Amino acid sequence: MTATESRRTQPTLRDLLELERIDRDLFRACTVFEEDYALFGGQVAAQALLAAGRTVPDDRAPHSLHGYYLRGGHASRPTVFQVHRDRDGRSFTARRVVAIQDGEVIFNMAASFAVPQDGPDTSVDPLPEAPDPDTLSGAPVPRVFGFEGRTVRAHPGARSYPVRYWTRCTEPLPEDPLVHASALTYISDMFGAFPPVDGGVPGPSLDHAIWFHRPVRADEWMLIDLVPRSAAGGRNWYTGTLHDRTGRHVASLTQECLFRAPRS
Repeated sequence: MTATESRRTQPTLRDLLELERIDRDLFRACTVFEEDYALFGGQVAAQALLAAGRTVPDDRAPHSLHGYYLRGGHASRPTVFQVHRDRDGRSFTARRVVAIQDGEVIFNMAASFAVPQDGPDTSVDPLPEAPDPDTLSGAPVPRVFGFEGRTVRAHPGARSYPVRYWTRCTEPLPEDPLVHASALTYISDMFGAFPPVDGGVPGPSLDHAIWFHRPVRADEWMLIDLVPRSAAGGRNWYTGTLHDRTGRHVASLTQECLFRAPRS
């Protein structure tokens, strides 16, 4: 999709997850569109994970990622992703990714991929209490493409920051675990868990981490549950879990954001 075409029509999630391979370890996200805000963090993180995964053997799926948001990007400009091959072991593969716009790094990520292994399968965190998503009223998720959400519980006084909600991609995704992990990464950065407290208000994301415990389909219902943990030093930190509709704990996340009084 060209810049002109993308201004006429809204992109889909699958458009955003289409990367052009420029060289062996160099990729470019060419879907652009006009937006009044900085580039959505979930988008650049999902694309970075996808770029890393395109350099990994097919028998390995992502099991964790750790990313840092360094500068605000622009949705109206292409992003280039440089992948560094840190290690290819017998069971694990490690990659680093740098996302670049206009010659400056806007985001970097370390991601690890693993060969599926047999072993104990247990989970301490049960599915949080939540009505079936089919019994809740639906609504589009703001600022993201291709996802719908159904809020279960919101923070008092902070309706724009639900802390427990069902979500799913509304378009069918291919049978590729990397694509589903990237889609989960995309939506995982959508909402924070902190309401305004003592004059502080949530701000941009600083860093984000996800652990993928079990395979997941992002085009089926996932329950995201976010828990505020700490606010200090101009930052807030929260953790979260993702369960599928059957109650399987599929992923965990943690994120830190700016948390300051608004500038007068």
